[in-house]
Amino acid sequence: MTNIVCAHCGSINRLPEDRDPLGARCGKCGASLFEASPPDVSGQNLDRQIQRSSIPVIVDVWAPWCGPCRVMGPQFEAAAQEAQPALRFVKLNSDANQDFSARAGIRGIPTMLLFHNGQELGRVSGAMSSKDILAWARSQLAGH
Repeated sequence: MTNIVCAHCGSINRLPEDRDPLGARCGKCGASLFEASPPDVSGQNLDRQIQRSSIPVIVDVWAPWCGPCRVMGPQFEAAAQEAQPALRFVKLNSDANQDFSARAGIRGIPTMLLFHNGQELGRVSGAMSSKDILAWARSQLAGH
């Protein structure tokens, strides 16, 4: 079984290994578990994603006023479309989630964080291409 946390309601969805997660919907709220565009999540939902998801979670910490964040947004989306469902892609607005940003030690944006099994595996700051995002994530995962 694979645990996928709904980005909308935070419910944990258990999917059998033989089921295609890309077409799966949340058993509680009915939202798609994987979307073409990575969803914005709250700090509380992100904590749940980190702790309860079976798959690695990549977080784009961003803010609406940040130029490099706006440049990287489409690249993060393209990376998600290529790598989901092996990796979970979510976004966190640092302005709206200052508690999480402070707790995570975010010093600049955009910053990407990679988590798996409740642990931070890596972080990188600065805008990146979709190819570079995926190469970074794979290299972090290979080292653990």
